[in-house]
Amino acid sequence: MPLPKPRPAIDAPPQLPPSAGSTGAEKNILESQPNAVPPQPSACRLALTEEIAIAPSQPPITGPGACGGDDIVRLEAVVLADKSRVPLKPAAVLRCSMATAVAEWVRSDLAAIAVEAGSRISELDNFDSFSCRGRNRVAGAKLSEHGRANAIDLRGVKFANGQFVALTDRGTARELREKILRSVCARFTTVLGPGSDGYHEDHIHLDLAERRNGYRICQWEVWDGLPKVAPLLPAQRPDEAPPRAVAEEARPDQRAPPAAPVQNRPRSRSSPPHRRAPPWRGACGPPSANTRRQRRARNPPRRNRLRRRPRAPNDPPNHQPSRLLNPSPSRRRGRLRKSARRTPHRRGRRRSAASAALSRSRGGTSSTRKA
Repeated sequence: MPLPKPRPAIDAPPQLPPSAGSTGAEKNILESQPNAVPPQPSACRLALTEEIAIAPSQPPITGPGACGGDDIVRLEAVVLADKSRVPLKPAAVLRCSMATAVAEWVRSDLAAIAVEAGSRISELDNFDSFSCRGRNRVAGAKLSEHGRANAIDLRGVKFANGQFVALTDRGTARELREKILRSVCARFTTVLGPGSDGYHEDHIHLDLAERRNGYRICQWEVWDGLPKVAPLLPAQRPDEAPPRAVAEEARPDQRAPPAAPVQNRPRSRSSPPHRRAPPWRGACGPPSANTRRQRRARNPPRRNRLRRRPRAPNDPPNHQPSRLLNPSPSRRRGRLRKSARRTPHRRGRRRSAASAALSRSRGGTSSTRKA
């Protein structure tokens, strides 16, 4: 049986030389895709040179969800004008635009503030940078700018003389914290600190979030310093001070005048009811039961003042009209229910003497029982 022909040899494609700024992940991508063209660096990446910051490029971050972004760098240190480096511990994973803003802030503003304080910057305390999470780490909340690699949290700055300036510490000089506040609010679109929402009491949040009409947020309350020694007890009275009673008698002109006696004003009908003094105010005491009964007879309560139908000419002498002129709907309904239950023509019903006399005068017969 004849053997198959050998497979022709295929020349290997030429390997592309890796770029100087590519990382291990990008080299693996190039090796797995030999024909792929390496992405061109952005304008921000070209401007962020090693003379400004040590920030090697990182592969794009995709997911989970909406997290991630393009043009990612790892900001390890900021290079000052005198070629000294200010490291970020730990290094921050940020977008190139955010890393550039942080580097410019450190080089231009923070370095000058440190010189005014008599020292220079040696280190930045990074609390958080890229983190795929919601705002304030609340489950289900809107995606934070940390999830887009567009924010950084800082806790403090370390000077060359060994002093650590905590940005939220009330023991730090107020003028120094106010200078840092003005500098960050001028460069970043969002600044959150103590007094903002309760989640940034121990660090400062900085980001470059884009909002409508260029709206910016700067919420950082610079609290006053706490007293060194809290006054637990009042100061003791000196021994040479005179007794309190003697001191009060020695200066009678500064004592408060005695309160004027309350005089009972006469009751006036012209004054409003809520300003009238009660008639029993004074030494006489409250009125007696008989006085209250007479006053109630003169001014009966309003609930008993019912408008009744005037007496008709043909009414009996002792008849009291009980029908209201303008009864309320509830009274009308109640009267109808009562009239439905009545049996006016029931036999054997006892009638009053006035009703019997009225019936006899009209020519009718009286059914009143004889006693």
